Amino acid sequence: MAVTRSLRRNTTITYVLAGGLCIFFLYFFFGDTSRIPSIPKYAAPKQLLKSKDAASNPLSPPSLPFRKPAKLAEGEAPPRPPVVHYHMNNVTTTSDPVGNRESILILTPLARFYGEYWDNLCKLSYPHDLISLGFIIPKGRDGNLATQQLQERIQITQAPTNKIRFASITILRQDEEPSVLQEEKDRHALSAQKERRAGMSRARNALLFTTLGPTTSWVLWLDSDVVETPASLIQDLASHDKPLVVPNCFQRYYNKDKEAMDVRPYDFNSWIDSPTAKGLADKMGPDEILLEGYAEMATYRSLMAYMADASGDSRREIGLDGVGGTALLVKADVHRDGAMFPAFPFYHLIETEGFAKMAARLGWHATGLPNYFVYHYNE
Repeated sequence: MAVTRSLRRNTTITYVLAGGLCIFFLYFFFGDTSRIPSIPKYAAPKQLLKSKDAASNPLSPPSLPFRKPAKLAEGEAPPRPPVVHYHMNNVTTTSDPVGNRESILILTPLARFYGEYWDNLCKLSYPHDLISLGFIIPKGRDGNLATQQLQERIQITQAPTNKIRFASITILRQDEEPSVLQEEKDRHALSAQKERRAGMSRARNALLFTTLGPTTSWVLWLDSDVVETPASLIQDLASHDKPLVVPNCFQRYYNKDKEAMDVRPYDFNSWIDSPTAKGLADKMGPDEILLEGYAEMATYRSLMAYMADASGDSRREIGLDGVGGTALLVKADVHRDGAMFPAFPFYHLIETEGFAKMAARLGWHATGLPNYFVYHYNE
């Protein structure tokens, strides 16, 4: 038969250990701590950056200008990366971005390079030292050409002798080629929209998540084929102090009937929802999307493109449920809250229209300016 063993053993060594622990705790709490040796600290140097300072390390956010350090002497070790403190409460987004020195991040998905786009960008009157640029370019021959043309213009604009250089420029290259042909008629075919716009969403998100820095106040999405805007575009849009604000995108063309140059609406993705569109969405499968501007899918939404009045007040505002991305100013906090461009059906919407819906679900609402115009390249 097994012998029962006591769960507690009272031995001399137990009392000795208990007494030692008591002495240790008494000394720890009440002893002279100045005589206790300390472990040397080797923390990296702390650095408090003002929001517009240049970055001093390549690990700093790409939206800060980076200046290469001086050459190291032979055998000299490079300094360790600094610990940088960013006071996010000091990052403002106001109706006076110039007066408050607010940083702007202009993001452009770039499949083709248009010289008129770059010329217009350089003419923006917003202080260029507060503007960071970000581009994402697809893989392939067209992407290689666009990259080369972009870099040639950057070399001129960012030359040390140019006093109106941009604060920083980031170029990303995608690891895949566009799945849809880049000719205008192919890009806008109804059958190509879901695949094309899902790819655009992925490109936009990759560009945004890579370049958005802790000092960015505003993000301006500007398509590479928007070739004409007012020089005061950023100040004008920001002056409305709205979380998302979108101008009306038109296109200049030669009107054969009038035998003269004319304008016509181009971007139909800025709209106010309709009961018809909501009814169509209710009948759709989970992977189907609603698209605007196609006779085959009549939504009867109110399109901002058709609300334009060339002689009307350019500051007129309307509330929107969907937005286009040809030119779109967004407070950076909207993106920081998690609003991005869904590459999947989100309430049966995708890309920029899905972004507006996601932002609205987060409490940020879109505003349209039907009488404020930017112009798209005419192929």
